[in-house]
Amino acid sequence: MSDDFKEVSENYTLPEAIREAQRCLHCKVPGCRKGCPIGNDIPDWIAELAKGNFGNAMKIINNRSNLPAVCGRVCGHERQCEGNCVLARKGEAIHIGKLERFVADFDSEAGLSHEAIPEKSRGRVAVIGSGPAGLTIAGDLSRQGFAVQIFEMESEPGGVLTFGIPEYRLPKEVVRREIRKIENLGVIFHLNTTIGRTFTVDDLFARGFDAIFMGTGTGRPKKLDITGIDHPGVRQAIWFLRRVSLYQSGLIGREEVVIGEGDKVAVIGCGNTAIDAARTAIRMGAAEVSVIYHRGIDRMSALRAEYDDAVAEGVRFMWNSSVINIEGGEGNRLRQVTVECDGTRTDMPLDRLILAVGSAPAARIVSSTDGIDVDNHGYVLTRESPYGMTSRRGVFAGGDVTNRPATVVHAMQDAKRVAEGIARYVDAIKLVDSL
Repeated sequence: MSDDFKEVSENYTLPEAIREAQRCLHCKVPGCRKGCPIGNDIPDWIAELAKGNFGNAMKIINNRSNLPAVCGRVCGHERQCEGNCVLARKGEAIHIGKLERFVADFDSEAGLSHEAIPEKSRGRVAVIGSGPAGLTIAGDLSRQGFAVQIFEMESEPGGVLTFGIPEYRLPKEVVRREIRKIENLGVIFHLNTTIGRTFTVDDLFARGFDAIFMGTGTGRPKKLDITGIDHPGVRQAIWFLRRVSLYQSGLIGREEVVIGEGDKVAVIGCGNTAIDAARTAIRMGAAEVSVIYHRGIDRMSALRAEYDDAVAEGVRFMWNSSVINIEGGEGNRLRQVTVECDGTRTDMPLDRLILAVGSAPAARIVSSTDGIDVDNHGYVLTRESPYGMTSRRGVFAGGDVTNRPATVVHAMQDAKRVAEGIARYVDAIKLVDSL
């Protein structure tokens, strides 16, 4: 793998981590905990870290998070825990994300944690999809005594963590390490298995599962109403990022990544995925990369730190701008796009255009299963009690497929609530069956 894809953020050394942890004020009403979507007991594990009790720190983190090495790298800390740190007012917030990453990495490298595997006697749960939501459901329920099996359509688990976040932000080995921890809890993974094609939801119930969780994300891209949008020189950001991941794993050739040396590339959208695509295009050799966004910088959903890094790497940002026409060139390449900004139209030479404007759920499971209601946009409808259950009894959903989360940690937050709903539901049906 090219050095361009090496992780950009360096880990703390042990002395650095201890010193940073010792800056924590241990507030009586910690804003950092309130700012964490999954309610991580941040002051408690930082206090253990400050004393050098790494195992205790990891144990506290594991009580709330199944993916600490991931969250420590890709969470929006500036808007969440760190943004709510009392020291942030002085611009001196504790670097909570980097400390969490240090604890998780240190724990894995030293082999400190050995969680006891509880007896799997409370019930059987099938999880469809192994992204952040599916992994959280599996980890939480397995720790509570449920036998959990994950069904994943790809050849490797992880979902967006494996195929949608670039290596320089989240190394694949870190994801694999977190997944091994969940596997060590007794969770069984079935790869290359597509529910709705290999098996249906009804098949899973017939196999004896008490509840089923749908955490399939949003695999169907949204389309923009732009002339020429169907040209093969226009690709989805998630498609592009997945291709790069497959190439780096040696599963496809360099030519199948599409973006090549010297290409002029533009990305429509300004979320974290858009910036991931732009920075990845530079790493794949693009000569020019522009991000085109129809609003101003103050309205972008991307983290400011990601934007700053992209600018430093040479990405150009075009604010209050929209592509209104796409003109094809020779073969699968574009010739130019027409961009409108404040009423002025400009023709911009371009080889490739990447769309990062969101996606919608694929209908594979819903179309092969009776009784799962969706809204007008295809998002699965769920109940408040038991939280996360769809209109089909025993089938639950969470994460992007329900249109609730927006980030990895928000998908985890939602999944933790769904896990509680599944546990209550299965306990209730087991109780009724025993009467």
